[in-house]
Amino acid sequence: QVQLVESGGGLVQPGGSLRLSCVASGSTFKLYTMAWYRQAPEKQRELVAAITSSGSTNLADSVKGRFTISRDDAKNTVYLQMNSLKPEDTAVYYCNANLLHLNSWGQGTQVTVSS
Repeated sequence: QVQLVESGGGLVQPGGSLRLSCVASGSTFKLYTMAWYRQAPEKQRELVAAITSSGSTNLADSVKGRFTISRDDAKNTVYLQMNSLKPEDTAVYYCNANLLHLNSWGQGTQVTVSS
């Protein structure tokens, strides 16, 4: 399984932007479907965005038009560009890697949107 390390979280004002990064170990990164999930306090973890090995993307309705997911296979990295952030985007954001029966999670990075 791959090891995942997220970075880029922090405190931002409403309307601001952040870019999350997730670096994966190993040489098979390009084969994985990568995704970002988030979990707010007392809520279930939810899928935010996903990108397949071929580059097809899927975004949750709540973030369409504001968030973009991308990947750089040469750098073993997946990104989540978050624009026009809202207080309801506040959560711990987790990176996920999935390939057949293999499923790995990062440790999470906190995103807080507040004035």
